[in-house]
Amino acid sequence: MATIVGHGVEVFAPREATRRSRLRGRRLRSPLGIYTSPLILLIAWGALCATGALSPTLAASPSQVVSAGAHLWSHGEPSTLRADLGISLMRALVGLAIGVTVGGIAGTFAGLTRLGENVFNGPVQILNTIPFLALLPLFIMWLGIGETSKIAMISLGAAIPVYINLFGAIRNVDPRLIEMARAAGISRPRMLTRVVLPGALPGGLIGLRLAIAYSLLGLVVAEQINANSGIGFMINQAQTFDRIDEMFLGLLIYAILGLTGDQIVRALERYLLRWRPSSSGSRA
Repeated sequence: MATIVGHGVEVFAPREATRRSRLRGRRLRSPLGIYTSPLILLIAWGALCATGALSPTLAASPSQVVSAGAHLWSHGEPSTLRADLGISLMRALVGLAIGVTVGGIAGTFAGLTRLGENVFNGPVQILNTIPFLALLPLFIMWLGIGETSKIAMISLGAAIPVYINLFGAIRNVDPRLIEMARAAGISRPRMLTRVVLPGALPGGLIGLRLAIAYSLLGLVVAEQINANSGIGFMINQAQTFDRIDEMFLGLLIYAILGLTGDQIVRALERYLLRWRPSSSGSRA
């Protein structure tokens, strides 16, 4: 659709320009989406191992990793891959759920009230700058070496990005929308549920995506220091017995867990933000 603007100059309407831009983007988009780069890396990894460019003492080949995974799934000692994966997933999911809940509540309270900001912002910013490894000895001393300290570490890793992103998203909701809602006479609870929280939802989902990544980092730290089960423990055992294929298997599992979690959040984002015109362009 086009319009004529003075002297016979043809100008395309914004809707037509947007449609053409999306068509160009679809032509350039790979059918595999975000899986394209990991697949290329996997092929390059296999090629380097097959040609001898990567020494077997430095990196296991993809086929060796798959073989190690199949063996550990059914015959591994001291515990099978199936059991270790289940334990790691349980720790990650429980810690993620606690962290997202606590971070979401604190971030919402801080974003909506000055009191909440004064109470939570300082401690959260301090914890955000402290590495996991520096906190782990304290967690062990306070909570012991059992599951509680591990889940607490994962929860902390998940809560911080949720809080920071949700707090910023609430504070950055378009003030014009709030003024329009006030002018329309909308009550404060209705404004919160219909204007503020929906406007902050994109930022909150970014925090959730980061929470998954940070919770996996917490899981890696917790399982490699004071665990006798889980994927991190499996990696430590592989290092002890010089099994580089099993070490790479553990790293690959962590990578798959992170990628899967990111895809789940992307799907959730497409569903919850389907009212936004730009949401259709963020498909993986």
